[in-house]
Amino acid sequence: MYNKDAPRRCVYIIRSVKEPDRQYIGRTADVASRLASHNAGESPRTARQAPWQIVVLVQFVDERRALDFEKFLKSTSGRTFVKQYFA
Repeated sequence: MYNKDAPRRCVYIIRSVKEPDRQYIGRTADVASRLASHNAGESPRTARQAPWQIVVLVQFVDERRALDFEKFLKSTSGRTFVKQYFA
């Protein structure tokens, strides 16, 4: 059941401004803070390619669906999907 007051989980794709061929897929409840963290170099996987910008943001009403979608996007077929629709 949908609860408008429940915290949302977002799956996001960010792209490096410095290296546009580089992207990162992640999941968070606080998109602004997470993007700031990536751009501040606080994430070892994204520090060298900062700054980053959001390319795609998908919001989910529950953690399970967000996790499943993130896993899909990180799979081989999910990466193909990302290239086809979000490149």
